[in-house]
Amino acid sequence: MFVLSSIAYHQYEGVALHDEEKARLIADLGSKNFFMLRNHGLLTVGQTIADAFLAMYIFEAACTIQVRALAGNKELVSIDSALIRTAQEQSRVVTRSLGGCLAWPGLLRKLDRIDDSYKT
Repeated sequence: MFVLSSIAYHQYEGVALHDEEKARLIADLGSKNFFMLRNHGLLTVGQTIADAFLAMYIFEAACTIQVRALAGNKELVSIDSALIRTAQEQSRVVTRSLGGCLAWPGLLRKLDRIDDSYKT
């Protein structure tokens, strides 16, 4: 629901080396946090690295769930636009006040246990 309430799309044009595409990328993203480059991949933005990481985790999980649901070969149920608007308001409360701050310290501790070479 958080993804649906803050998703933007951009038609993939190749590697963004041309200045004129950069302006289109910014315009297409607008004030959204989740950005799908059609036929290419996912991008997220956030106030902090932790926020952007958490958004990407949520985005990737939502995409995985949708692909699995589509594999069931049944018609999917559309979500009412009022629920999406409600989720947008809820995400502002949840993610703006807490954001990635809850998950980020635990993820760093896990990374430290696995391999702390990123610190050097």
